[in-house]
Amino acid sequence: MDAGGPLFVNERRSYRKELKKAAIGILSLMPMMLAIVGLVGIFQAFVNKEMLASLFSGDAVRDTLVGTVAGGIAVGQALISYILGGELLQEGISLYAVAAFILAWVTLGVVQLPLEAEVLGVRFTVLRNVLAFLFTILVAVATVWSIQWLR
Repeated sequence: MDAGGPLFVNERRSYRKELKKAAIGILSLMPMMLAIVGLVGIFQAFVNKEMLASLFSGDAVRDTLVGTVAGGIAVGQALISYILGGELLQEGISLYAVAAFILAWVTLGVVQLPLEAEVLGVRFTVLRNVLAFLFTILVAVATVWSIQWLR
């Protein structure tokens, strides 16, 4: 068939229809996405490394759990978490806490749960976050043990 045949006309209509549906979907999620970006920005502006450092005790088990919870609440970008993690290590925070914090920072996200549940479904969101929480703890511990073993 030539390029102007009926097959391509139907494909163009279908493409436009799907593009319009996608744009409407993105626009309907825009208010929630803006709210999440705003909350993350506010959190990062008011929570500093000294506040985070005060949460940790030096106990490996407690620090791993606290690091996981704090990182899940303090959701952010990976690049920032590495910088913050380095500063926390300089403050004397345990490697368990920092590893858990960084992992949770990029894999968990309490702030974005409503958006994730709306887009991907509540069941998937809950299951993903529970598994991410558990694996964050396991990977943090395995990371510290691996680093200690390599020294």
